[in-house]
Amino acid sequence: MRGLQGGEWKPGEAIPSELDMAARFRVSQGTVRKAIDELAAENLLVRRQGKGTFVSTHAEEQVQYRFLRLQSEEGGAAQPMQRHFLDCRRARASADVARMLELRAGDTAVQIRRTLSSRDRPVVLDDIWLPGALFKGLTAERLSEYRGPLYGLFEAEFGVRMIRAEEKIRAVSADAGSADLLKVPVGAPLLSVERLSRTYGDKPVEWRRGLYNTENFHYRNELS
Repeated sequence: MRGLQGGEWKPGEAIPSELDMAARFRVSQGTVRKAIDELAAENLLVRRQGKGTFVSTHAEEQVQYRFLRLQSEEGGAAQPMQRHFLDCRRARASADVARMLELRAGDTAVQIRRTLSSRDRPVVLDDIWLPGALFKGLTAERLSEYRGPLYGLFEAEFGVRMIRAEEKIRAVSADAGSADLLKVPVGAPLLSVERLSRTYGDKPVEWRRGLYNTENFHYRNELS
């Protein structure tokens, strides 16, 4: 974990073999294998048959959408969805944003607003806040130009990798603003998903509030 957190092995790069790691850290190969198993279970590492073990990246298909849990009622996954960025601005963090992202009073935050659509119909309205110091140079133009997943952009160009997230979910009614953007009647039932994403060291680096139109989708999670 220290090698990942310190950037010794970059996303997409292969890590040393189990034998090399065991020799380096003076532990048994079994201990190394157990540690790799645990990191793979957390989607921090990816094993590729016959090639080795690699640092996972949000650019990979099996990883890039793991925080988006929508599934269509037809049984297929909701991805890929079309993105439309409505706004991207830098401003002094509000008290709530500063508290969630553990920022100091007066620190700058980046606010992003976007919709995700399926078959040209809006399904998700996201408001996203990021620490300004970590995302210098992030603009609406850059967001629109990047063709990969949002977390892939954060990882590749800003060196910020989301490794885990916690969510709060509740039912709400659409107000006039969200109803207009999601193309639903005012008062329509929506799913509110509040997510706090963290990077290494359990540091919060993204806070988002999403409104989901689940008329043709459901929120799916696996518990173990």
